[in-house]
Amino acid sequence: MLQTKNTLLGKARVYILVFITYYLLMINSLSENHLRTENFAVLTILDKVNSQSDIIEIEVGKEYKFKNLSINILKCNNSKFDDDPEVTAYMQVRDTVNIDENKVFIFNDWTFASSPSIRPFDHPVYDIWLKRCYS
Repeated sequence: MLQTKNTLLGKARVYILVFITYYLLMINSLSENHLRTENFAVLTILDKVNSQSDIIEIEVGKEYKFKNLSINILKCNNSKFDDDPEVTAYMQVRDTVNIDENKVFIFNDWTFASSPSIRPFDHPVYDIWLKRCYS
């Protein structure tokens, strides 16, 4: 009697091996483009009335009081690319003097260090710019 190979089982093993290899390569490529979340953010705040500029460091997730502003950085990311790294942060700013029930935040959005004009912080007294993120 001739012995025949089980070709169906062999093909199944090859397909499983190809699928696992493809899956591992996809995870690796996605992790290379992943942003690194940092623990601290550095901001520059300009007081337009007296032209005074202050540099502050805020811990991510902690609320920071600056004069009559309450600033909270929820996320602060650095891209992994070394050529031209992009620094982004999700920032919430509240004006503690002007308490309006309909408007909780005067700014609640992402901000970019390289292009602050994409999502500008609009306040009559202060300007805020993201400078960098670090751990």
